[in-house]
Amino acid sequence: MNFKSKNPFLNNKSFSPTSRAEQVHEATVIGLEQEMTLSGTINKTILLFLLLTASAMVIWWLTFNGMNPIIPAIGGAIIGLILVVISSFKPQYSSYLAPGYALFEGLFIGGISAIFEVQYPGIVIQAVGATFVTFAVCLGLYKYQIVKVTEQFKSIVLAATLAIATYYLISWLFSLFTSFQPVHYGNSLWSIGISVFVIVIAALNLFLDFDQIEQGVQKRMPKYMEWFGAMGLMITLVWLYVEFLRLLSKLSSRD
Repeated sequence: MNFKSKNPFLNNKSFSPTSRAEQVHEATVIGLEQEMTLSGTINKTILLFLLLTASAMVIWWLTFNGMNPIIPAIGGAIIGLILVVISSFKPQYSSYLAPGYALFEGLFIGGISAIFEVQYPGIVIQAVGATFVTFAVCLGLYKYQIVKVTEQFKSIVLAATLAIATYYLISWLFSLFTSFQPVHYGNSLWSIGISVFVIVIAALNLFLDFDQIEQGVQKRMPKYMEWFGAMGLMITLVWLYVEFLRLLSKLSSRD
């Protein structure tokens, strides 16, 4: 059984050789400059990161100059999610949707970062540093094949990711209609433990993302899949950063 990444982009039939054959006419010859490359995906990932950072910095600056960041944060998250859904069904439009996602997701990241920073000064730089270190370590482990993405590895990561998503959804629904307080709320040791577990699973998803991008290059996917892969990787990094913010806030509130 071939399990994919949790990303709605990387876990997509567009990465299969069959779908590629369906998208290209038999009489069409695709040159190397029209195929997905690793360097192209890296460049586009860096570009998306810069766009997200620039957007986040604007909201950050506006927040510390008196603006309420809640509205842009919520709006950015909603629009970003819509762009994610569209791109998962129409990956050929990723070259337009991916930059849009980065800009709107930057509104969300900038807004929640400012909120956390007001409550816990210095937490943002810690979360950014932790995210970068985690990414670098995972990339190194994958590049030097210290961690190999096997089918069993994919199965475990996918199962854990789905379990987390299900738990979050059920907890949110219960908290809406009852006085139930999910165990991952607050700063108890149980809550901190759950945050650590979620961060580990998010980090493991990076390995699946790296593998899917590599597979896309090897299968000579169309050029737009560079944007598609870069966008999927950004989703995991955003998830990882947000979880680091949550964990660090719990630890800080115990001091």
